Amino acid sequence: MSVLDTRTLADQVAALREEAGHEPDPVHTGEVKSETQVIAIYGKGGSGKSFALSNLSYMMAQQGKRVLLIGCDPKSDTTSLLFGGKSCPTIIETSSRKKLAGEEVRIEDVCFQRDGVFAMELGGPEVGRGCGGRWIIHGFELLEKLGFHDWGFDYVLLDFLGDVVCGGFGLPIARDMCQKVIVVGSNDL
Repeated sequence: MSVLDTRTLADQVAALREEAGHEPDPVHTGEVKSETQVIAIYGKGGSGKSFALSNLSYMMAQQGKRVLLIGCDPKSDTTSLLFGGKSCPTIIETSSRKKLAGEEVRIEDVCFQRDGVFAMELGGPEVGRGCGGRWIIHGFELLEKLGFHDWGFDYVLLDFLGDVVCGGFGLPIARDMCQKVIVVGSNDL
């Protein structure tokens, strides 16, 4: 290794140490400025988060809140409890079908309502058949084009797998889209 390479490495180490020494921004405790509270919920598959979110969204809607539940799991099972075990057409499959037909996706093509809860599924590839995170990113980009932030909901609940190591699943955090992140755990081994 040359002296130049060593200095570059030493400079990089020093820069990383300096960056690590900075205190993170404090957690916001003041009044929430946004009308819509976007809450991302992460958890291991099978921990009951989809079941809990379906019931929570229903309860909130019954209290007069405008709630949107978005399933961000490629299995697309978050909203099935709300719709009597039936799956909603996903944003991904609807977008693909409309694109092939030369049509634009509209909000009513991907958002469904039952008992006061608005719900949608992002969708994704079959297990082992592609990158689920890429589909998550595509789904949120489409939601942003459809005006996702201007729909006037009190709460938007995002149901994510938490045991997937992929950047797409961290999108709401990375893009500062959510005000809260909740991690659901279980006591299994």
